[in-house]
Amino acid sequence: MKLSLHLAWRFLRDGRAQSLLILAGVAIGVAAFVFVASIISSLQRDLIARTLGAQAQVTVTPREASSRALLEAPGALVARRVEPPVPRRRSFDGWPRYARALERTPGVSAVCPRVSGPALAGRGASEEAVVVVGADPARLRRIIDLAPRLVGGRYAAGGDRALVGDGLAEALGLRVGAPFRVSTDRGAVTLRVVGIFDTGAAALDDAWVVTSLRTAQTITGRAGDVTELDARVEDLYAAESIARSFAARTGLEATSWMQRSRDLLIALRAQDQSSYMIQLFVMLAVAMGIASVLVVSVVQRRGQIGILRAIGTSRRTVLAVFLWQGVILGAVGAVLGIALGVAFAIGLGQVTPFPIEPEPSGLAIAASVSLATGLVAALLPARRAATMDPAAAIRGDA
Repeated sequence: MKLSLHLAWRFLRDGRAQSLLILAGVAIGVAAFVFVASIISSLQRDLIARTLGAQAQVTVTPREASSRALLEAPGALVARRVEPPVPRRRSFDGWPRYARALERTPGVSAVCPRVSGPALAGRGASEEAVVVVGADPARLRRIIDLAPRLVGGRYAAGGDRALVGDGLAEALGLRVGAPFRVSTDRGAVTLRVVGIFDTGAAALDDAWVVTSLRTAQTITGRAGDVTELDARVEDLYAAESIARSFAARTGLEATSWMQRSRDLLIALRAQDQSSYMIQLFVMLAVAMGIASVLVVSVVQRRGQIGILRAIGTSRRTVLAVFLWQGVILGAVGAVLGIALGVAFAIGLGQVTPFPIEPEPSGLAIAASVSLATGLVAALLPARRAATMDPAAAIRGDA
């Protein structure tokens, strides 16, 4: 092993120009790999934060009532017209028990019981259709964190305090501390603005009035009841399987973000596929560069290889010499390429609207791929060198 490693380093050092050229190629390839992976992963994180950060990843609700036949005539054909059931207020019976079951479900990291309902928000002569959302503030933050999205006031709820979106605040002329009325078919309630948020989602910023669970239950007439259970999961792409499993186990309706946001899911998967294709072609270019240089090295050093074989050096040692060259080129290129790729990614992150942060797992993959690529690329030249006939190699016929 020591002999093969020494010879590998000696060959690389003697062919300094070629070694530096291929080393630069490997480093640039790895840097491109790290740079592209960092940009795409950071873009995905930002996209997910902007979209899924404003919604639950799994939502559990009572099952919708199904239509029932008014006439059953066994053995006879009955012409029917199926009418959908009339929409009505449904209570979520036993929701605390289901909330505890959802919290214990593997893969679920947070659960928030929520009550929501339509209302009219008004101030003076202006009125806007809104959605009253009530939840425990601490639980809601683990599902939809409005605190860092506040553009005014503070994150608090309870009593007559409420958070409103900046779109609704602008429509009604609200500011922090201003009172406004919320009207339903059960009467009107006066609330006071304690915070104004901007999530970037018009559905929330223009319509949501967020208050405590008890206050929202009073406004919507759902004393002690909730309309849904919101959940956050540890793995975004496992949300659909978790929702299906929970629905099958409890008989409730469970929908995931993957059902509600199909276009987003398609976009994320398309980004993943394009990233994999780019990285594949980059690594193929690196592999061909290493292989081409080592093939030339074998041709140039066939006389030395023949002498080594003639004095008793085993084929295994000759094979190891060129494999070591591939490993050395891959390892040094990985270190230089990762440093270069991280520097470029962080530099670009200073001017992009979202931060670019290389993931440690991505850097580990880049290093592993570079080492594996160097080793695989060296296999063919190494086998050619090991199978040379010593006499023919010395004469220059090999």
